[in-house]
Order: sequence, then structure tokens, then C-alpha cells
Amino acid sequence: MRSGRARLAIDYGSADTTAVLAWPDGTWTPLLFDGEPALPSAVLLSEDGTTVTGHHAWRAAPVTPHRFIPHPRQPSEQRLTVADTDVDPLDLVAATLRRAAEQAHQVAGPGIDDVRLVVPAGWGPRRRTWMRHAAHRGGLPPPQLIDAPTAVAGHLLATGLQLPVGAYIAVCDVGATAEVSILRRGPAGFEVLATLADPTAGGTAIDDALTTTLTTNPPGTGGQRWAMTASLRAGKHALTDHPAVTVPLPDGPAVVLHTGLLDQAAQPVLHRIAHLTTEAITAAELTPRDLTGVYCVGGTARLPLLAQTLTDAGITPTLVDQPTLAAARGAADAGATNTTDPTTTDEPVPPVRRAAAIALPGFASLALVSQFLLTPDWRGSLMYREAILNWGELTMAAVFAVIACLSAGTVLASTIANRTTTPTSPGIHTGTGILAAASLGVAVSGMYAVVGSLYVGYPVNGFLRWTLLPITPTITAAAVMALIAARQWRTPAGGWSKLLAFPTSSVLTAAAGMLLIQYSLTADRWPHLILWIDLAGRVGGLLLGIGTVMAVVSQPILRLILSAPLAVITAALVSWSASGILGAIYAIAVTTWWLRQMWTHLLRPHHPHRPPQ
Repeated sequence: MRSGRARLAIDYGSADTTAVLAWPDGTWTPLLFDGEPALPSAVLLSEDGTTVTGHHAWRAAPVTPHRFIPHPRQPSEQRLTVADTDVDPLDLVAATLRRAAEQAHQVAGPGIDDVRLVVPAGWGPRRRTWMRHAAHRGGLPPPQLIDAPTAVAGHLLATGLQLPVGAYIAVCDVGATAEVSILRRGPAGFEVLATLADPTAGGTAIDDALTTTLTTNPPGTGGQRWAMTASLRAGKHALTDHPAVTVPLPDGPAVVLHTGLLDQAAQPVLHRIAHLTTEAITAAELTPRDLTGVYCVGGTARLPLLAQTLTDAGITPTLVDQPTLAAARGAADAGATNTTDPTTTDEPVPPVRRAAAIALPGFASLALVSQFLLTPDWRGSLMYREAILNWGELTMAAVFAVIACLSAGTVLASTIANRTTTPTSPGIHTGTGILAAASLGVAVSGMYAVVGSLYVGYPVNGFLRWTLLPITPTITAAAVMALIAARQWRTPAGGWSKLLAFPTSSVLTAAAGMLLIQYSLTADRWPHLILWIDLAGRVGGLLLGIGTVMAVVSQPILRLILSAPLAVITAALVSWSASGILGAIYAIAVTTWWLRQMWTHLLRPHHPHRPPQ
């Protein structure tokens, strides 16, 4: 008896839909629809308003062709007119997904709350959101969306393929249409480097070419067209097991379809697929020799001529086992023998390093704000005393508080995931954790300002100006990161924990520098110690300058070159009047680091590819 709840993965394609149920013990089974593993995505709207799906829709199409929709998956903003009725394609897709959900419940029973939907890699946020809405209308729980090539790559690993980190592969997904993607395996998973799609290079185009080849008067848009298309599709699939088959044609004699005729009709389409593959490899700035393998999936991938056409183009392909189920199996993690927490795809970070990334800026923040509150320089008489404050130290305390909170963002994400009973996308957990961490950082900085105002007895406005304004750009960058994580537009190499880990060397150096600066500004000036106290301040300025460079530059040689002039400048600026400037300089460096992280790992396109639809 299988243990644990089943996972449902659905690969909703333009022409066919496949689905797989997988269990935590590694077993899996494809869903069968009318005895077949592939459910046609076509739907038919009956006169009573009900929706007929799959094979039943194709059988009814010759009788009511004006109510038949062979490819319901349309652009998100498009509407359809069926039998003089305005129809939302979302409802048509939902009908097929509902059929898959009902079949899954018959096999595994109710309570399937882990659903994954396979989507093309070229889809943008709008179409992904549209697909989530279709799943909701189809009665599915909130699904996790998985790029088709990433799912196929996961299937390859699960079935024993050895792919080292840094390897490049191409996934040629040829169903009703064609999509070719280039992927690189990184420490945190697969990254799509380039993806190109062509709706005219797939099984639908081959069906149209066969119709032209076998008939002198191709049917129009009526029932004869759909009857002929259904016959040719069945004959084309039968050729994978037989050298020739007899195909009945509506209102005409049957014809013999053999591999020679199929190759003649398919050859121009397959040449376009080979050209598309070459373009995708070039778009990823690679050559065919850089690829570990080219893996073909989809119903059209079974054509022997496809492998020959790709080989003639200098590309050696491999047909994936069960090519129509590969994406669904990979999305369901059907080959996994255990389950893990899916809240993050981070590269494993040593606990000591992660704890240091959180604790060091946190303790540095507390040390700075404590010294700021306990060592103001009071001037004037008893009744008219004035506090001279090191505003730069307060600024750095707020900055370090935000750094500590953001470093704990993925920890907060795991906590949120563990306390969430409703299944949601792992990206939503990560985005929520980052946003919660940023909010916590703002709250701590605001608390510093309020406590400082009450302790010193000054209006809070000045304190807020030196705590909240310097961290605003960093908080904005964190909000953008949270949005990217929640939408799953991109996962940084090495994972979110690595992206959010600010350099601890910069924290230690800059914090020590500011502590020494404040000590030199507030220490009692005994004549015999004034030289040493002033020297401590200059050393603090040097350390602050070095810590600033460490935040901006990672290469050791550049750090060495840039540290010298900046350290001299910050050491020369050590004074009460310039203390705020020193803190602002470091805050700017921290902002620069966050913006660079966001641009380098999340926003900058690594390789050119087509804009999302």
C-alpha cells in the first residue's frame, strides 16, 4: 500500500494534456483518460452549455464543428466566439484541468493538495497568473508552476542521468508546437539560459501538411476538416508501430499512409525545428559541442526523421523515454525516494556561516546604538545643556539592523512555510520571508529613533531622518526581491540565503571603525592620552573606509587598490561635524551592494531570449 499523500502533476499542452500521480515512496502512475495516457486538450461547447472534453470532443466535432475548439490555450487577453457566444478561454482550459482532477481523485482519493502545473519556459507573469486562475476554476488547489524544460531536466536526473554542476543541455519539446530551451545545471538547480518557441514547427503543422499531401481538395472549416484531422492524427501515431496504415477519409476513399509520405510532409517542419534548436544554442552563446546532450520530448519527437534532421544540422539528439510523460513525471518528482522541504532551492549553507551572517550585524547594531545613547557629548550649562550626537553611528546601527533581518529572511520563510497549512508556491514563502524581514528591519530602525528621542530628550524627527532615510533604498530593493521570489521569475544562483548574506568582513571592519571613532570623540582628553585617543579615531576612520570598500568590491586586488585612498579620506574626516557623513558613506556602500546583488543575480538577462508572451 502506498504511503503518504499523492502529488499531482499536469502538463497542459496545446494539443494534449498528460498527468501523473506520484507518492513520497517514489512510485508513480500516469492518469488514463478513456484508456489513453494523453487527454486531448480540445473541448466542445454543447447546446445546453456543458463542456465536452478530450476524445469525446473530437468525436462530436464532425457533427457540431462550429462548437469545437481544438486548441483552447490562447493568450491571456484573447476572447473566443463560439456559436455566436463570447467565451472566456479560461473556462475551456479549466474544464480540461477539472477532468484531470476528477480522474486523479478516482485513483488516489480526495485530499490531493500538492499540485504542479507544467508551463512553457517562455511564458511571462501574465500568462502564468492566467494559468493559476484556470487551475482555480478547475477546482484545483493553488498549484506550483514549473517550467517545462526544468521539469524534463528533473526527470532526466531522477532516471539516472549524470549531469555535473556547470553542464549545459538542450531540451527540444516538440508537441503540437515547438519550444527549444538551453539549460545550465547550477548548485541550486537548473537555470534556463535561452528559450525559443515556434507555433508553426510542430505536430499541428505536420497534420496540415499531410492533409495537403493526401487530398486534392482539402476540407474547409466544417465537420469534414475535423474528421480528417482526427483520422490523420490516429494514422500518424500508428506509424510508430507499423510501416503503413489505412486512413479513412470523409466523403472519399481510404488512403494508405506510410512512413515515406509522413517524412515528405514532415520534412519542412522538422527542418524548422532543427533551425530553431541551432538558434537557441546560439542565443545562449554556446555551440553544440558545449552541450552535454540534446533531449527530445513530446509526441512529435517520436518521428525517426527528427533525429536524422538534427544530426544533419550537427546536433546529436536523444529521445527521452516516454517523451509525452517526461515533463509531468519531472514536475511530480516521480523519481524521488524521499521528500524535502520545498520552501527554498538554496544551495546548502553551513549553519555556522548562516548564524554569523545574522548574528554579527545584529550584535554590531546593538553595540553601535548602545554607544550612541550612552556617550553623547553634553555641552552648555545645567539648565541649557545641548547634546552633540554622532548621527553617523545611529545610521550605521539602523543599516546593520536591516542587514541582520534580511540575512534571516530565508529562515523566516521556512518558519512561515512550517506554519502554513494551505499549500502554496515555495516562491511565495520566500517572498513573504524577505518582506517580513524587511519590515522587521524598518521596525527596529524606527524603534532606535524613538528610544533615542526619549533618552536624549530631542524631537524624534531628526532621529527618524538618520535611521529611516538611509535604509529606504535597501528596503526598496528587498521589496523587489520579494516580488521576484513570489512570482518565481528567477531564482538566484546559490539560492536566496546566499544572495541575502551581506559580507561579514565588511560588517566587522566598519563596526569596529565607527566604535573607535565614537570613542575618540567622547573620551576624556587627558593631556598625556590625547595623542593615543586621536590616533584611535584615525584608525577607526581607516577601518571604516576599508569596510566600505569591502561592501562594494569583492575582488581582493580591487579592494587593496581602492581601500588606500578611501581610508585616508575617511580617516581625515573624523570629527563631530563629519560623523554623519561617515555614516552616510557606509549606508551608500551598503545600498550599492544590495542594488548590485539584485541586478547581477535577478534583473540582468544572462543571455538573450525572446520576450515573454
